[in-house]
Amino acid sequence: MIKNLLKTSLRSLKKQKGYTSINILGLAIGIACSLIIALFILHQLSYDQYHTKKDRIYRLILDGKIGEQEVLVSSTAAVIGPTIVTDFPEVESCMRLNTFGETIVKKEDKTFTIRDFAEADSTFFSFFSIPLLKGESKNVLNEPYSMVLSESTAKKIFGNENPINKTLKINTRNEPYRITGVMADFPENTHFKADILTSYMTNPRSRDPEWLNNSFETYLMLYENTNPEQVNARFSGMIKKYIGPRVQELFGVSLEDFFASGNRYNFHLQPLTKIHLDPTIEHEVKPATDPKYLWIFGSIAILIIVIASINFMNLSTAQASKRAKEVGIKKATGASRASLVTQFLSDSVLISFIALIVAIVIVLFALPAFNRLLGAEVELSLFSNWYTIPLLLVFSVSVGLLAGIYPAFYLSSFVPVKVLRGKVRDAMKNGKLRSVLVSFQFLISIVLIIGTMIMYRQLQYMLNKDVGFNKEQMLVIQQAGSIGDKVKTFKQEVLKIPEISSVSASTAIPGHNNNNNGYMLEGNSDQTFLLQSNWVDYDFFKTYQIKLQDGRLFDRSFTSDEQACIVNAQTIKEYNLTDFSASRFIVIGDNNENIYLPIIGVTNDFHFRSLHNRITPYIIRFKDENQNYGYISIRFNNQSTMQTINEIETIWKKFASNNPMQYFFMDKDFNQMYRAERQNAQLSVLFAILGIFIAALGLFGLTSFTIEQRTKEVGVRKSLGASDGSIFYLISKEIIFLVCIATLLAWPLVFFGANNWLQNYYYRVNLSVYEFVLGFVIAISIALLTISYRTIQSVRTNPALTLRYE
Repeated sequence: MIKNLLKTSLRSLKKQKGYTSINILGLAIGIACSLIIALFILHQLSYDQYHTKKDRIYRLILDGKIGEQEVLVSSTAAVIGPTIVTDFPEVESCMRLNTFGETIVKKEDKTFTIRDFAEADSTFFSFFSIPLLKGESKNVLNEPYSMVLSESTAKKIFGNENPINKTLKINTRNEPYRITGVMADFPENTHFKADILTSYMTNPRSRDPEWLNNSFETYLMLYENTNPEQVNARFSGMIKKYIGPRVQELFGVSLEDFFASGNRYNFHLQPLTKIHLDPTIEHEVKPATDPKYLWIFGSIAILIIVIASINFMNLSTAQASKRAKEVGIKKATGASRASLVTQFLSDSVLISFIALIVAIVIVLFALPAFNRLLGAEVELSLFSNWYTIPLLLVFSVSVGLLAGIYPAFYLSSFVPVKVLRGKVRDAMKNGKLRSVLVSFQFLISIVLIIGTMIMYRQLQYMLNKDVGFNKEQMLVIQQAGSIGDKVKTFKQEVLKIPEISSVSASTAIPGHNNNNNGYMLEGNSDQTFLLQSNWVDYDFFKTYQIKLQDGRLFDRSFTSDEQACIVNAQTIKEYNLTDFSASRFIVIGDNNENIYLPIIGVTNDFHFRSLHNRITPYIIRFKDENQNYGYISIRFNNQSTMQTINEIETIWKKFASNNPMQYFFMDKDFNQMYRAERQNAQLSVLFAILGIFIAALGLFGLTSFTIEQRTKEVGVRKSLGASDGSIFYLISKEIIFLVCIATLLAWPLVFFGANNWLQNYYYRVNLSVYEFVLGFVIAISIALLTISYRTIQSVRTNPALTLRYE
């Protein structure tokens, strides 16, 4: 039976070769887009799923509010993990992690730049399912100055040598690290990576007993069948027991009064497999994926398949008049409606299957470009899992049934007597259902067009908005600590280069903040304020061209400025400092003494984080010679050249011996914060174009069929003197009307959807009439261009030939 169905379907497809090709191409592009999007979504959902104990592992999140500053970070105190293991019976073990990013490693006289470096507790390999190729998992990180290399890093540094028990030096540290193990390379779909792991206990801060110094990530492993809410419920008691006394000691208020004044300080558990999909947590090593984009792309995939299916329905029902006689004859000779439905559905499933094969070829060729765009490793492995091909076949059959079920039931419903008398053919010219389907196609297309334009305008707004400092023509050197206390001399040498206008050293720079500190205001010691803090030298404001709003900047002629501070305008506004010059911040020193910081100046607000976040209070303090960590920022007079950069590198080598100069350009680095938006906007444009192309493809086929149906009418009108323009209008007016209807329906959908999406950005564009009108213009233009070729061809045909044809 199946063999006969296939033979009949193949004969049927051959008879409708032109329309079949359009259907196959449309469905193939739709299936290819859906497959790529599905693979991308599955890839994002697969992050950290490979861990064998993933359901028992949680990361500790600090959720706090101090003053008006909200804090939601994965940074915790060194002491909290071991304390939880001791005090909480539900917790089996803890693992603390400290990530550094790019790091310099030395092997004798050779230097290597390692991209991802981290410190971890000895329990690391019991938490994360990274295979250990050499060494014992319980012992590789249980001593100070022990180190584990990834397989590729070991190969890079030692070649084919066995690295075990050999030593390396890290950055400017004098103590060598002994290699105790080699691990497999981290998979791409994990929320952090490490090319080198060193023992956490090596870091002196690992023994810091201070509960309010939050610098490390803490992971907890719960016992089997433990409800994480039981652990969450215990945190309030832990905070009262350990953090309450510190609040009383440092701020002079009880924990109850601290909370009563509107502050908040709590912890909660975050499941390991949810980390990559939670962009609300700050200071992530790898930027998390916002689930809203997965919903957007998933919706786009469904819409594209719907557009392709509508094309199939339109062309199939449009050709009903051609197949009506075939149906009538089959019914007259005894064929049942069920057999006809089965035959028509087999036609559509066969088309869908052929489209699937074409789609797989498209996907295999398109995935490398897609991965380059997203920096991902999405792949289509047809034979790696037994269920891949069956799933694709089920998907293909589902699409075939979705697209073919209405035409099948419609075609099989014809009454033989009416069919053979030609009444069905006449009735088909009304095409009300096709009008609805075409309108729906254009509704989807207009939604995609306008939505993409709004997404792109928001991206351009973020890239081009005045951020309050000049990020152009600026080179930033990382790892300033490599030159130790020689920063001042290094700056003087660099300034001798004619192309350099200014040089500054600071502990933080916009986009790279590393200190969120608590302060009190003199006269208001009952309240604590959380401010982003930066220690800078005298040249910072000149280098970054941050404008002064009031007061003055740090001045070498005032030695007292070394114990003063400068704040941004938001600090003055948020803390209601009517006379800032009479105000002093108070910070607790190393010996628990109060340090007073008079405010000497107020800068304009500038964006030290991305435009996703509002500008919050920011304090700038003076950087003394002992604070060697951080960044060195260099401003060029004009556009930077390789010659100038080479001169800077030459000077760097004099001060930093074998450590290579690691640098980036501020404008490119700052704009990297919007990488996800840029990629998503580009993908939206691509999929919108493909969706519109599929719709246009179906419209072209439908127009071709309509013109064939009206060939005689066009000939008669031409012979009676109708102009080409009037005939073009006659054929195209229905399309224009349908696009107008689709536009009116699409506009409110886009308005509410886009307005809701824009709420994710604190600084955002306003919706304007421009995108909505332009979306309509683009849609109507695409529709008219699509039908123009076949329509003009029909209009210009000699009426004598047309009537002879009929």
